[in-house]
Amino acid sequence: METVQCPIQREVDVYLAMSRGRAVAEKLNLKPVDRTRMEIVILELSRNLLAHAGGGMLTFSLIDDPTCGPGMGIEATDSGPGIADVDLAMQDGYSTAHTLGAGLPGIRRLTDEFHIETEVGVGTRVYAIKWLMPSRRSIYER
Repeated sequence: METVQCPIQREVDVYLAMSRGRAVAEKLNLKPVDRTRMEIVILELSRNLLAHAGGGMLTFSLIDDPTCGPGMGIEATDSGPGIADVDLAMQDGYSTAHTLGAGLPGIRRLTDEFHIETEVGVGTRVYAIKWLMPSRRSIYER
């Protein structure tokens, strides 16, 4: 399967992205509980794109790593304001949008690998992977 891109510009795009992401997760044969986890990740990333950057792009892909095997990658990119303090943004309960502040920390917990790159005034890239067969290694980087 090739890469699936979902522009996120309006609330309705969130649900389209969840549907398209579900199809990728099903193609990978993720267990139902892991498909639900990925839908939550998609929901959180989409809402972050809308709330903090005015929109952006979600990209889903099937990957095959020689060490970890098959997996599903999700990338969220935007050209929004960036995150001034990533360590603070990764704390449960912290929010600049007056929400519960569970988004980024929750995404990190729901996936096997999590990476975030951001530059103030330029934008943010969040990349997460859910492996079909989770390995012992879970990587959380910035």
